Amino acid sequence: MENKSKHTALIKAEAQRLGFMSCGISKAGFLEEEAPRLEKWLSENRNGEMHYMENYFDKRLDPTKLVEDSKSVISLLLNYYPNELQRDDTYKISKYAYGRDYHFVIKDKLKEFLHTLETEIGQVYGRAFVDSAPVLDKAWAVKSGLGWMGKHSNVLSKKTGSFYFIAELIVDLDLEYDLPVTDHCGSCTACIDACPTQAIYEPYKVDGSKCISYYTIELKNAIPEAARGLMDDWAFGCDVCQDVCPWNRFSKSHSEPLFNPHPQLLEMSKGDWEEITQEVFSEIFQKSAVKRTKYSGLRRNISFLKG
Repeated sequence: MENKSKHTALIKAEAQRLGFMSCGISKAGFLEEEAPRLEKWLSENRNGEMHYMENYFDKRLDPTKLVEDSKSVISLLLNYYPNELQRDDTYKISKYAYGRDYHFVIKDKLKEFLHTLETEIGQVYGRAFVDSAPVLDKAWAVKSGLGWMGKHSNVLSKKTGSFYFIAELIVDLDLEYDLPVTDHCGSCTACIDACPTQAIYEPYKVDGSKCISYYTIELKNAIPEAARGLMDDWAFGCDVCQDVCPWNRFSKSHSEPLFNPHPQLLEMSKGDWEEITQEVFSEIFQKSAVKRTKYSGLRRNISFLKG
């Protein structure tokens, strides 16, 4: 018991030292409530062309099948809310993509985290995950008490809203576990009402194949004509459901220099975006998540918005 609380305290302190906004811990095991939801969502083709969502169904629902001998899931939140926003009259990109690609930033922090655990505790077997393996990040964050699942299907916290990344360490340590928090969405439907493509088809349910983020990032084929005029000038990702959420009034700007945008980004007008060359794209988005859509994808998105 003493070890459990000592190790738990060490983990919470290390999370804070590495700049994570919050840290919650839950017992690794089968996500009973998520299983039927995920199955139904996939059977209704809400994943569109994101076929990878259908892979590793069992591992997605049970981290003990993903990481041998795992006992605990450590969930971590990292703030990305920017200090400054893009100008108003421009094509928009999601706030999470303003700076350095979060996968690299967080992976480095998690490597250091695991190293500290091994140094302080001895042999710890664990794996780090940032949005890159079959782990249901949001479900674990909720289970670990870091927030509740909002009606827009993002994790929400009373103190900090929803503008943060979620990452996990799945480890073979027995730890003290946190309890889930209650839902505070109440009767609010701001996100549902504001979604330009009506992708939030029911409270807490999002049709991934209708989401602007999906159209501008994941979709490799042409954006469907049905979306024309509905995209609200979003060229990469979309923040509408988060921007209108009352809980995001409490968002504070991050303190991670690597998430600061390239100076040119905030100044770009629609004309600058329309005339962007491969060279400028490579310079501004050299280390950004925007590279996921590639230069050709960004050009496609902008010409669709302009068209």
